[in-house]
Amino acid sequence: MPRNYFHLHLVSDATGETLIAVSRAAAAQYETVSAIEHVYPLVRSEAQLARVLAEIEASPGVVLYTLVEPEWQARLEAFCGELGCPCLSVLQPVLSLFQSYLGQASAPKPGAQHVLNADYFRRIDAMNYTLLHDDGQLGGDLDSADVILVGISRTSKTPTSIYLANRGIKTANIPLVPSVPLPAELDRVKKPLIIGLVASADRIVQIRQNRLLSLKADEETPYVDPQAVADEILQSRRLCARRGWPVIDVTRRSIEETAAAILDLLRDHRMKFIAT
Repeated sequence: MPRNYFHLHLVSDATGETLIAVSRAAAAQYETVSAIEHVYPLVRSEAQLARVLAEIEASPGVVLYTLVEPEWQARLEAFCGELGCPCLSVLQPVLSLFQSYLGQASAPKPGAQHVLNADYFRRIDAMNYTLLHDDGQLGGDLDSADVILVGISRTSKTPTSIYLANRGIKTANIPLVPSVPLPAELDRVKKPLIIGLVASADRIVQIRQNRLLSLKADEETPYVDPQAVADEILQSRRLCARRGWPVIDVTRRSIEETAAAILDLLRDHRMKFIAT
C-alpha cells in the first residue's frame, strides 16, 4: 500500500524521550502513514526556540512539546496557531489531572525526571552489572541479580537484559549450549527470578543464518540445522519445566513486550518474598 508522510516536530526542554515514545506509540496505529521526525531536545534558550520556530515554518506539520516555561509554551502555541499547525502539550493533560487530584500545582522544572538521584544511580549500577554478566560471563555473584535469563543462542537474551537494566533491573543471562553444563552456582541462587526464553525453530534458524552470513561463516553446521535447533528448544523447555522456571516465547514479541512480561513476573516473584 502507498504510504503518506507528514512532518512531526517534537520540542522538549529535556531529552525528548517522553515525546518520542508517545508520538511513536500513536504513529504506530496508522499503517499507511509515516512521520518525518524533527526532534529538538534541550530547548532552553531564546535562540534555540527561535531555531525551532524557523524549522516548523519551513516544514509545517504536527507539533508536540514538553516545555515547562509558560512563556515559551504560549509563544510556541501562538506561532503554530498562525501557521495552522496543530500543537499540543503532551504533559499538560496529565499535570492537570494530578493537580485536580493532589490539590496543588506543579513546580515547573525542565528535565526533572533526569536528575541524578538514587534511582538514576540504581540504573547505572544495574547496567554495569548486566554488561559484566552478559552471555554467562563473570559468575560468582549471580544471587545479586534481580533476573536471570536462560535460553539457547539467538533468543534475544542480551538486548532484553540491557533493556531491563535501563529500567534498573540487574539482569544476568546464561546461554544454553548443547553438551555444556549450566553453572553450578545457578543451583544455589535464591533471590533472582530465573526465566527461560524460547522462540520457534524457524525464527531461530532464520536469525542464526543471518548471523553466519554477516560473519561469512560456513552454513553447513548443526547451529542452523532445523532439526538440531528444534531439539535445542525442546531441551530448553524441558529444563525450565524440571526447574520450575517460567518460560516466555519471544517469537512474536518485541524486546519491549518481552521485558514487560518479565517485569510482570518479577512483581509476583518479589511479592512472595514480602509475604514470607
